[in-house]
Amino acid sequence: MTLTFLNTLTRTTAIALLGAALALPAAVAARAESGAFANYAGQWSGSGTISIANNDSVNNERIRCRGKYTVSDGNNVVDINLRCASDSYRFDLASEVRAAGSQLSGSWTEASRGVNGTVEGRVSGGQVTALVQTAGYAASFNISTRGNKQTIAISSKGELRAVNISLSR
Repeated sequence: MTLTFLNTLTRTTAIALLGAALALPAAVAARAESGAFANYAGQWSGSGTISIANNDSVNNERIRCRGKYTVSDGNNVVDINLRCASDSYRFDLASEVRAAGSQLSGSWTEASRGVNGTVEGRVSGGQVTALVQTAGYAASFNISTRGNKQTIAISSKGELRAVNISLSR
């Protein structure tokens, strides 16, 4: 029973971290206007794949996401509300990310699972490299933005192995 509880807790944490990582496409720096998040306000949606380790195998599923990003503080803060679902998982995420020069920092909450954590990273041009963390788990990710298109690649050594998503506005 304890092992089952720990597996459920690990899966819950992995899914919540996935949501936090997916919320960060808005954190990609757009320097055309003043402020790191000047070009990211609005509605975003897209799809991709999620890979979840399950015992000795890895299950791949299609995942769909919809989000709303609201910018403030001279376009240097973004509030993110993101909903994603695959055949097996669903989560609703709220996050706030702040840019200070090339540094990113923030926090996130996945309310349905009662999980929260931090976001830290760097912005360089249209690229973000960051780490999303909570107690006992971390995921790294890279985000690239061109115009109204974003690609997201997330990796972890835990149960959540990989996520690849394309979003558009």
